[in-house]
Amino acid sequence: MRRRVGRRRFGSVRARASLGATAVVAVALLAAGLAVLLSLRSNLTEQADRQADRAAREVALDIASQAPDRVAYADLELPDEEDHPVQVTDEDGRLLVASEGLERISGTGVRAVRAAATPGPGASSTGSGSADGDDDSGDADGDDDSGDADGDDSNDSDDSHDRGGSDDDPAVGEIGDTTSYGSGSATVDGDTADYRFATIEATDRAGETVLVHAGASLADRQDAVRTTGLSMLAGLPVLLLVVGGVTWLMTRRALRPVEGIRRELAAITASEDLSRRVPEPATHDEVARLARTTNETLTALEASVERQRRFVADASHELRSPIASLRTQLEVGEAHPALLDVPGAVADTVRLQRLAADLLLLARLDAGERPARAARFDLGALVHEEVSQRTLDRIPVAVDVLPGAEVAGSRGQLARVLGNLLDNAQRHAAGSVTASVRRSGSTVVLAVADDGPGVPDAERERVFERFVRLDDARSRDDGGAGLGLAIARDVAERHGGTLTAGRAECGGALFELRLPSADDGPTPA
Repeated sequence: MRRRVGRRRFGSVRARASLGATAVVAVALLAAGLAVLLSLRSNLTEQADRQADRAAREVALDIASQAPDRVAYADLELPDEEDHPVQVTDEDGRLLVASEGLERISGTGVRAVRAAATPGPGASSTGSGSADGDDDSGDADGDDDSGDADGDDSNDSDDSHDRGGSDDDPAVGEIGDTTSYGSGSATVDGDTADYRFATIEATDRAGETVLVHAGASLADRQDAVRTTGLSMLAGLPVLLLVVGGVTWLMTRRALRPVEGIRRELAAITASEDLSRRVPEPATHDEVARLARTTNETLTALEASVERQRRFVADASHELRSPIASLRTQLEVGEAHPALLDVPGAVADTVRLQRLAADLLLLARLDAGERPARAARFDLGALVHEEVSQRTLDRIPVAVDVLPGAEVAGSRGQLARVLGNLLDNAQRHAAGSVTASVRRSGSTVVLAVADDGPGVPDAERERVFERFVRLDDARSRDDGGAGLGLAIARDVAERHGGTLTAGRAECGGALFELRLPSADDGPTPA
C-alpha cells in the first residue's frame, strides 16, 4: 500500500512539475554560480596582476634611474616582502637580490632566495661570496641550487618568461614595455601563500639588463572565492526548497479545477446520471475550455442516450400492436378455424416485416454504414421503374423527369427513399401525386409533391424525427410507424445529399432530395 501511495504521489502532474522546476532551477543556479565564481576569480587575478606589475615597475624604475657608479642591488629599497616578495636576477638567471624575509619561492623560474655575491657596477655576473661572508648561497632549506645558471626551475612558473632576446632589451636607463605573469607560491617569514608574479626587464645606467620579479598575494582572491562559494552552497538548498514549494502550491491551485472535474465525472459514472455537469472555472485558460468541452460532450451523450431510449420505447410500442393483433388472430383461428382472418394476418405480418426492416436499416445507419457499392445510374430511369411497379396506389403518380440526370450511390437505398416519399404522399394527397427529376447546377433534384394539407412551417424539421406523426388522430393501420422520412433523410446524408420539406405549388407538401451529380459531385465511399 505504501508503494502504491508513493508511486501515485510522485507520478502526479504536480509532483513531476515541482521536481522538474526544481531541477531546472538547480542547474541554472549551479551554472550561474560557476560563472560568477569564475568571473570573480578572473577579476581578482587581474587585480593581483596589476598590483604585482606596479611593484615590479617601481623596483625596475629604481634600478634604471641609478647612476652608473651607484648601482648596488643590495641597497635597493624593496616593497614589503609579505605583500610583494621581490627577486632581481640577471639574464642568466643568477639571483642578484631578494626580499629579506623570503624563505622559499616558486613560479618565477628562480628558486634561489639569497644572492651569491653583493654585486657592484658591472660586477653582477662575476662576484663571489655571500653578502654576510658565508659561502652557503642555498635557499632556506639549505639546498645549494640557488641561482642555477641553467635555469632548471623555470617550470615552476605558469607563464613562460623570456630571458634571452637581447635584441629586445630596453635601452640604458629604461625598463621594458612588456610584462609577463605567472602563478606560484612563496614563504615569507614562515608564512606560505599563493602569489601572482609579474616579470619585467630593466637596464641600469651601467648597461646591465636585469629581470625584476615581484609578486602580489592571492589570499584576498581565495578568501573572496571561498566565501562566495560557501554562501552560494548555503543558499542553494533554501532557494530550491522555495522554488519547489511555490511550484507545488501553484500547480495545486492550477489543477484544483481538474480534480473537481475528475470527481464529478466519477460521480456521474457511478450514478449514471447524465444530466449532471462538471464545474466550469471562471478563468479563460485551458482548464476552463476542458470543462466546457466536457459539458458539451455530456450534453451530446445525454441527448444520444435519450434518443436511444425513445427509439427503444417507440420501437417496442410499434411492434406490440402488430404482434398482438397477429397473435389474437392466430389464437382465434386455432380455436375456431372458420373465423380465421387470413388476409388480416398476412397484412399484420407484412406490416411487422416492414417495421423490422426499417428498424434494422436505422440501426445500420446509426452505426455509420455507407453504401457498400457506389454505382452510376440515371435517377430518372429509377423513378420510371419504381412508379411502374406501384400498381396498387390509391392515386396514380405523375412522372416528369429529364434524361441524363446521373447520380452515384446505392440504387437500392435511393429506391427506398423514393418509395418512402411516395408512400407519404399517397397517405396525405387529395387527388394528385407528382414525381419529377431535374438538374440544378451540379446537383440532381428529385421532387415529390402532393395536393394534401401540406406540412406546417414549424413542423418541417420535426417530420424527419423518428416515430413522429403529425396527424395523431390517424389510425395506425392507415398510417406508418413514423420512420419513413427519418430513414429517407439518413440515406440522403449518407450519399452526400439533403432532404428538405416545403410547400408545393398546389398547396400540398413538397419533399426535395438533392444529390451530387455523378459528373460533378464526389462519389460516396
